[in-house]
Amino acid sequence: MKIKSKKIGVFFIIFYLFFNIEANTKEIPSSFADLAEKLIPSVVNISTTQTVVTNVNPFPFEFPPGSPFEDMFKEFGTPQKRKTSALGSGFIIDAKGIVITNNHVISDAEDILVRVDGDKEYKAKVIGSDPLSDLAVLKIESQDKFIPVKFGDSDKARIGDWVIAIGNPFGLGGTVTSGIISARNRSIGLSRYEDYIQTDASINQGNSGGPLFDMNGNVIGINTAILGQSGSIGIGFSIPSNSAKIIIDQLIEFGETRRGWLGVRIQFVTKEIADVEGLDNPRGALVASVAEGSPSDKAGIKSGDIILEFDGTPIKEMNELPKIVAQTKVGKTVDVKVWRNKKEIIKKIKLGRLETSSDFKVAEKKKNPNLSEIEPLKITVRVLNEKDIKDRNLPKETTGLVITNIQNDSPINYLKINNIIIEAQKKKIRSINGFEKIVQSVLKSSEKTLLISIYNNQNQRRYIGVKLD
Repeated sequence: MKIKSKKIGVFFIIFYLFFNIEANTKEIPSSFADLAEKLIPSVVNISTTQTVVTNVNPFPFEFPPGSPFEDMFKEFGTPQKRKTSALGSGFIIDAKGIVITNNHVISDAEDILVRVDGDKEYKAKVIGSDPLSDLAVLKIESQDKFIPVKFGDSDKARIGDWVIAIGNPFGLGGTVTSGIISARNRSIGLSRYEDYIQTDASINQGNSGGPLFDMNGNVIGINTAILGQSGSIGIGFSIPSNSAKIIIDQLIEFGETRRGWLGVRIQFVTKEIADVEGLDNPRGALVASVAEGSPSDKAGIKSGDIILEFDGTPIKEMNELPKIVAQTKVGKTVDVKVWRNKKEIIKKIKLGRLETSSDFKVAEKKKNPNLSEIEPLKITVRVLNEKDIKDRNLPKETTGLVITNIQNDSPINYLKINNIIIEAQKKKIRSINGFEKIVQSVLKSSEKTLLISIYNNQNQRRYIGVKLD
């Protein structure tokens, strides 16, 4: 009897474990057809147009200033306007036609057309957009009723969960791809606030702004980026719905974002810093400096403090703090737990608004201190460095400025990115400031003609004559 009862006990345990495993394991979908059929009417294709000004120059050279041929062929250098178009994706979240997409899909667009369910086309206007999060909200200009989708809880999405993406890759429209969540909390250096969901569902050019759905048909991500420029290689990135919804709600209500602001500059807490400060392990965010007159300054936060907790949320790593602060309502008074003099203290801080802060305005003006825009030429440049000289195999004594961006309506838009400006008015260029002074002196002259010398991308030297307005 004892042996029999033991066998029954073992069988019961095995059955119990097997049943639990089966009950907690989600089945692999046999088909996505029903789900896709339900969701496709809510996903839109977005096309935008804008006017680009270009100069037509059929010659591989420029006539020198004062040349008799300069006036003869001047019509070849006159600006010409042309229309360009771009494609993207989006999805409807309200029956009245509120559409969510990426900011970069509609940025600088003059006209926006939204195609719904493959055949109906409508004009749309921008309600609000946010470059920092790369999100935009559109309104379809129509009295028609549309089929919306709902946001899901992206915090509940787990690595390995099935997802599907629907969008407009390469302008094909209504394309459904499937995959799993490959990773969470990814940062790839595209924007200030990053917490991407990584997926292996195929995402290509034109998918930007489209939705990433869970198996309940809820939007848990907004497809934003791919790794590499040759197409999908199984690594795509989506903005989590929970953080996106905060921005979207602000854009709908105010037409702009209203992020919380502490007014501190922070850095990582290393093991060495933690040891010196008597902290049990490296965690939190070390305050490097405090902006004068900021909420943190008024609350008594000091340089050298380590922020361990913000409004009840522990800060494990430095880069978590800016995201949490930005998502907190402006004007809210929060408890901030700080490590100072080897003990915890609590500071109450009333949050300011990032967008109106002096820190934000300075950061917007100087996004990259190594780059500078030369406004009369409508180009962005940086100083040539030793690595450039080595990589390009240039003469060691070469100095100049590398062109990093050329606006469409630049008077030298026929040049290329990475061309190097080495001379202006027959003077060697050694700094951005020196070049700007020469450009300004030309603008004040009667001729307003700038003569520059460049190395093109084949390291061939050329002289260019430019008329400045």
